[in-house]
Amino acid sequence: MRETFLNIFRIRDLRNKIFFILGLLVIYRIAANIPLPGVDVLALKRLFEDNAFLGLLNVFSGGGLSNISIVLLGVAPYITASIIMQLLTTIVPTLERLYKEEGEQGRQKFNMLTRWITLPLAALQSFSMLSLLRSQNILGDITPFNMAVIIVSATAGTIFLMWLGELITEKGLGNGVSIIIFAGIVSGVPTGISRFIATWDPSQIFTYFLFALVAAITVAGVIFVNEGQRTIPVAYAKRVHGAQSYGGSATHLPLRVNQAGVIPIIFAVSLILIPTMVANFLAQSSHTKIADIALNMSAWLQNQWVYGLLYFFLVVVFTYFYTAVVFDPVKISENLQKQGGYIPGIRPGNTTAEYLYHIINRITLAGAFFLGSIAVLPFIVQGITGIQAFSIGGVSILIVVSVVLETVKHIQGQLTMRSYESF
Repeated sequence: MRETFLNIFRIRDLRNKIFFILGLLVIYRIAANIPLPGVDVLALKRLFEDNAFLGLLNVFSGGGLSNISIVLLGVAPYITASIIMQLLTTIVPTLERLYKEEGEQGRQKFNMLTRWITLPLAALQSFSMLSLLRSQNILGDITPFNMAVIIVSATAGTIFLMWLGELITEKGLGNGVSIIIFAGIVSGVPTGISRFIATWDPSQIFTYFLFALVAAITVAGVIFVNEGQRTIPVAYAKRVHGAQSYGGSATHLPLRVNQAGVIPIIFAVSLILIPTMVANFLAQSSHTKIADIALNMSAWLQNQWVYGLLYFFLVVVFTYFYTAVVFDPVKISENLQKQGGYIPGIRPGNTTAEYLYHIINRITLAGAFFLGSIAVLPFIVQGITGIQAFSIGGVSILIVVSVVLETVKHIQGQLTMRSYESF
């Protein structure tokens, strides 16, 4: 382990990549602490204490929302745009071909469309968020011109973070958007520790132990699900050409329990924010009936148990959805057949595709329910203990652990590649 860590800094190219990414994250953290003018800090603090929805959105902005900074929306609009584009691939054949069949050039066009959708979404979410903050007297009286300037600034902040994320992704050490969210979560750890120390109560030692136990179980569970896999044996037919023979070897096809990684969690959180944001926006309507319906919907969504059930459901659904996007049994079956490979006891072709589809559905069910259960476990513990001041962020733990595991794998891959190049 020590030797691996030292090798990271011995290899110049890898070292430069890591320092480049760290530099981008420093720039991001600076941007997250540049506040917009005219903010009532005390009113803002009270709002975040009472509103779980805003606290969740603050995770994706890396604290930018709680500071009302120029990146107050974080990468949430980009994630929402990605969800929309992924959904469209299932109903628009042209987009499906663009994403799956046209190679790198097709994916670049697909990503460009995602960026264009991000732009209006960021402007819309900026407007609805600022309207909510004005209704809570957090922003003072501002002119329409100043409102427009703030919306443009917030939209530009999202586009800026999207660009940083793409620069990080290009370095090949993990998903840039996930790393930005990870950095935002980790940046709040010192504040959380200081708050815990300030509110320390020896009489609550058992409760603290319970929270620590839940955190440990969550971390272990995420590692177990992310690293768990089922291996499918694959054999290759032996071919003879003249005096030489080819193939005849045996290998395996690894099917991960959680094929989609951390993406379902990010998608679920982003989607769960939309109805709450819309309800908060419509609550300001001059039409009394619409405002009443929106207020009732907002109150309903703020219920901890409703939120937990909805969140669990979305994690399960998006795990299946994104697994279907990244894992194509038909294409894998075709590739095996072209290479002379087959699964022992299973006929090549459609039968193999059906077999793989059946297997991936079964293991994804276990992985999806496990992820969903871990995600809502902190809400259950918090509901039982009744403690609001010190809560374990299930979403935060899931994202942090998953991103760390993914990044470590990418770094190990880079080290392995360079060890082969040295021969």
